[in-house]
Amino acid sequence: MIEEAIAIIKGMATTLKVALKPPVTVQYPEMKRPVSNRFKGRHELKRYENGMEKCIGCALCAAACPSDAIFVEASENSDEQRYSPGERFASTYEINMLRCIFCGYCEDACPTEAIVLEHDYELSFYDRASAIYTKDMLLVDVPVNGMDTPRTVEPGTFDRSIPDMENPK
Repeated sequence: MIEEAIAIIKGMATTLKVALKPPVTVQYPEMKRPVSNRFKGRHELKRYENGMEKCIGCALCAAACPSDAIFVEASENSDEQRYSPGERFASTYEINMLRCIFCGYCEDACPTEAIVLEHDYELSFYDRASAIYTKDMLLVDVPVNGMDTPRTVEPGTFDRSIPDMENPK
């Protein structure tokens, strides 16, 4: 009988201790809680500093995806219509966000660091079609000086898939 009374008193003490703490409610969406640096959120396709797309259409991200959520279709670049510095570019790049498990394997497999899982966590859809993110939705970086892709370049300007465009750090 005494043990039961002690157990009840301990339980009530725990309840009172938690009840007297201030609430941790965040007024979402006006105030958003910060996420950790390792958080894997919405996918983004990146560009080089000169505005060219980093994605070369190699489809290694699609091969590494365990849930088969990524579809990449590559096309050939030409000097009249240049999207990326390599021979090819991703003419179609789609991610089915209903299938994605946010593992980050696509980010690890990309040789040009084109696909990155950023910190945006507001991913809601009203129908299945809006859950498929296309290349236009994934390319979020604003082109430099308004130079969007495709563009015309001098022949022989880009002869490597991963160019020396960025300053070494």
